[in-house]
Amino acid sequence: MNQLTNKTVSFTGASSTDGRGADRDLMNFLVRVLVKLGIHNEDLGYHLIRASMVIIFFFFGYRKWFAYEVERLIPYISNGPLIFWLYPAFGMRGAARFLGASEWTFGTLLFLGFWSKTLGILGALGSCATVPPSSALSRSSHSRRTVGTRLPAGFRP
Repeated sequence: MNQLTNKTVSFTGASSTDGRGADRDLMNFLVRVLVKLGIHNEDLGYHLIRASMVIIFFFFGYRKWFAYEVERLIPYISNGPLIFWLYPAFGMRGAARFLGASEWTFGTLLFLGFWSKTLGILGALGSCATVPPSSALSRSSHSRRTVGTRLPAGFRP
């Protein structure tokens, strides 16, 4: 029973008079389309996580091509225990572009994993390889901070 209108609402029919049937028809149509495309199945959550990782790697890699990001990466790369070698090997812009290209490579491999499990596994291994340098960056940037240096607003170590 609908409490606002005192009408009985039935969800068994194809449509109803209060507009919910149209919503249900649209939802059923979308589900049928997703099932035909092979997207909506038991692996839907898996596909959503993969797609979100592809998007994240795309945007993180995209940022590395701009001078602003190159300047922001200087303390992290020069103090990073696992990626300190990037500046001597590639220079400032080259190091940022190397990181951006590797992020795009991993994102592309993850994207291609929708069709090829082998490429998806390579992308997953590459994305796992980005975790130790990133976590080492966060630890090294906190430990190398000098006494009296102000932290950004809202930052709590």
